[in-house]
Amino acid sequence: MNAEQRRRQEEILRQVDEVIAAGPYSDSWASLTKHPVPAWYQAAKFGIFIHWGVYAVPAFGSEWYPRNMYLPGTPEYQHHIETYGPQSSFGYKDFIPMFKAEKFDAAAWLDLFEEAGARYIMPVAEHHDGFQMYDSALSCWNAAQMGPHRDVIGELKKEADKRGIPFCVSDHRAEHCFFFNAGTFYDSDVRDPAYRDFYEEQQYIDNLQDISTCPPSVEHMENWLARVCELADKYRPKIVWFDWWIQNTAWKPYLKKFAAYYYNRAASWGEEVTINYKFDAFALRSAVFDIERGQQSGISPLLWQNDTAIAKNSWGYTDNNVFKNPWDLVADLVDIVSKNGCLLLNVGPKADGTFTEEDTYVLREIGKWLKENGEGIYGTDYWKTFGEGPTEIPSGSFTDVDRMPYTSADIRFTCKGPLVYAFVLKYPEDGKITIKSLGRDLGLGSDCPVLSVKTIQGAECAFSRDEDGLHIQGPAGIRTEYPVCFQILTD
Repeated sequence: MNAEQRRRQEEILRQVDEVIAAGPYSDSWASLTKHPVPAWYQAAKFGIFIHWGVYAVPAFGSEWYPRNMYLPGTPEYQHHIETYGPQSSFGYKDFIPMFKAEKFDAAAWLDLFEEAGARYIMPVAEHHDGFQMYDSALSCWNAAQMGPHRDVIGELKKEADKRGIPFCVSDHRAEHCFFFNAGTFYDSDVRDPAYRDFYEEQQYIDNLQDISTCPPSVEHMENWLARVCELADKYRPKIVWFDWWIQNTAWKPYLKKFAAYYYNRAASWGEEVTINYKFDAFALRSAVFDIERGQQSGISPLLWQNDTAIAKNSWGYTDNNVFKNPWDLVADLVDIVSKNGCLLLNVGPKADGTFTEEDTYVLREIGKWLKENGEGIYGTDYWKTFGEGPTEIPSGSFTDVDRMPYTSADIRFTCKGPLVYAFVLKYPEDGKITIKSLGRDLGLGSDCPVLSVKTIQGAECAFSRDEDGLHIQGPAGIRTEYPVCFQILTD
């Protein structure tokens, strides 16, 4: 950092203390757990995550290319040498001038996200690589001053605000302190003092999973706090999402300070905001829990979120991304909402700012389904049980591509007033459906007489009810891979 950047950081950190002292929230879990979850977030259910940065230029491996290109023995290391030369002569910083974003159009992005049915968007403001996608007074290594020479976050914020779509951001800077550490063991640009303000003092960590014994430096954590507070003030995001590593015990005082500052600032703005976290980084009820590429096995009484990607192998764009199909993602959305969750679905644009045909197809197909079935998703609550059927969804992270296929007996529920929405995740060709949870004398449906059953498009369905369940004769001959929703009116 130069003298002016350091002065600005010190100014921000003083302001943080002043804002916390003024309240209403203090930097204690006892205070922060009183902060409510935004009503808009509870109703939204579906958002778009966007991983876009310098790592889209090499477009190889994943968004962890910046780290792995310095790790001998990895495919990225070998690819880098063969394609660009040794890391001493061409380092990660040298991709920045190649990141031009010449076709980036915030309005076109928002058109697509609206078409997909998204109710909030969340671009990555800074990934582990330390390159900010916004204009910052704390570093020159950002998209406004290098590469695209555009304030990407600012442009997306402006466009989202015009459309009334809640604008959120994610921050992954915590991991920057070790992300390039492999490059310190041999001749690479990471060791060059000329680029110390970008690569930082890299911390050696023997085991990335053992975060309890590897506290970051105070210098790194203070810079992190200043950056995320600058980000919050400059763009007023409705959610700030944090990746792993911040659950390290050393981070706790800084997490509490940021939360108190952000919540107090939002109170002065008149905005409903929250924080997303993983593992045990934040105290229960002080922020909203997030599960990466995974779901819950049952209903959570507290709102939670699943963040996952359309691509199975990467969050950012690569030339070899393997894509999920839209009907499986819709089924996951239904399962998540039935358990009081939201789905944050990621796309990874190309370096020029365009989306792949595969990403675009998936988003549009989800949007088509939501246009017809969104009544049973948006603004709903979880019902007495999340669902029924033989297919089990395990709780925890990184389970999104290790699933048994859904069957016609797999049904998920949401509700809104007297209406129960029953989603048949795999529709049977004969249209005959039995919902066991709405059978008589089962303790779930027995106290709510069924008055009518319709498809969500309004077609009346014949039904009967006994101890074995609610038996519905839906339209026969429907050929679809997508969940089919029935609207059940109860009394």
